[in-house]
Amino acid sequence: MNLSNPKIDIGELRDKYGDEIKKLSEFLEGKMKTKIDMADREITIKPTAKGTVASKDYLRVLLRKFLHKEELKEEFRVIAGKENTLVIKERKLVESE
Repeated sequence: MNLSNPKIDIGELRDKYGDEIKKLSEFLEGKMKTKIDMADREITIKPTAKGTVASKDYLRVLLRKFLHKEELKEEFRVIAGKENTLVIKERKLVESE
C-alpha cells in the first residue's frame, strides 16, 4: 500500500476537452468509491474510508477505460509522470501523405 495520494495530470486533456474533466472525475469516483480533489490541471485521489489507495496500475487501467469509453483513445494516452503521478498525454499524430 502506498501512503501518498496518486495524482493524474490532466493539463493536456483540459486544454482540448475541458468538458471531459467532470466526466473523468465522476467515472473515477464511481469506479474507485473514493473522494477526488480537482485542481486546475491535476486530479488527486484520496484514500478510501479504510485508508487504502488504489495502485498506480489499477488507476492506469481505469484511465485507459475512460479514454476508450469517451472515444479519446486515438488522441490521448496514459503515461507515467514523476513520482506517483500519471499523465494523460496527447498523442503525436503522424501525418500520412
